[in-house]
Amino acid sequence: MSLPIRFIKLLKEKVRVVNLQKKCTHSIAVIGAPFSKGQKWCGVEHGPAAIRKAGLIERLSGIGCDIYDVGDLNFAQVPDDKLYNNTVKYPRTVGLACQVLADEVNRVVGAGHTCITLGGDHSLALGSISGHAQHCSDLCVVWVDAHADINTPLTTSSGNLHGQPVSFLLRELQDKAHFPDTSLHCRHHHFRVRRICTWKANTHLHVRSHLVPLIPGFSWIKPCISTSDIVYIGLRDLDPAEQFILKKYDITYHSMRQIDCFGIQKVMEKTFDQLLGRRQRAIHLSFDIDAFDPVLAPATGTPVIGGLTYREGMYITEEIHNTGGDCGSRVGGLSNMEWWP
Repeated sequence: MSLPIRFIKLLKEKVRVVNLQKKCTHSIAVIGAPFSKGQKWCGVEHGPAAIRKAGLIERLSGIGCDIYDVGDLNFAQVPDDKLYNNTVKYPRTVGLACQVLADEVNRVVGAGHTCITLGGDHSLALGSISGHAQHCSDLCVVWVDAHADINTPLTTSSGNLHGQPVSFLLRELQDKAHFPDTSLHCRHHHFRVRRICTWKANTHLHVRSHLVPLIPGFSWIKPCISTSDIVYIGLRDLDPAEQFILKKYDITYHSMRQIDCFGIQKVMEKTFDQLLGRRQRAIHLSFDIDAFDPVLAPATGTPVIGGLTYREGMYITEEIHNTGGDCGSRVGGLSNMEWWP
């Protein structure tokens, strides 16, 4: 081989490597979301500061990521934020916070960043996923959690919205009737009474109570994923209504028992077979710290024994990172929730 030809081949290879490195450079936006009104305890709003103090930004920079730290968002509490249906707490405040977060996630994803949201309670996933979906119409979600967070305003017993975000995101769960606000209290109170009696009788869920009504503060939300676009990993604490919804809509979940039986590698293979197959689509990873066993991660408000090990949790994130081949991940958004320093 002559010298000029060899030189040209080497030059082409060098250009290819440089282009690949440019393509593979990760630009990450970090958004702090110090919010706690989706549940009843104080403390989770300090999560973003604690995660930053632990060195997140420095570690990301150290592995070659370009960092755009947005800082912490400001969330206002809506005055006189009355219960919805005598049960759901702070609906206007939570709805507004999620809208603020959705707008910011939308902005940074639109600017080309991968977005990391530091919570904050898990009600905020409604905002982070909604914002991400505005730029990714074919978005899929991997939800790692001890809980399904798929109660509706009519099935929740606690009234805490951190246990309900998924129901607002799913197209199939929306109540097409959307009863007028003037009749909400009466009609929904009836559903609520029927729901309680239903669970005590251990019979079927009321025909409409598993659907999501229009509640104050949530009129901006547009359901953005279908039931086939989400897979749960790590579930081990489900309410009866959540069991009903998961079964009725054939929503895929891998409980801790399934992880014990098949192993985390098989679980991730099944997850990707469903969500990706041969398709090119963006992934949003929503990771609740209580997915880990509380012996490993006690700093959460809703611990449930028998959770993920450190290696199982790491394997989930490693495999998601590897979905993009040489250039890393298809993940466009990550929600890190329920950290209690």
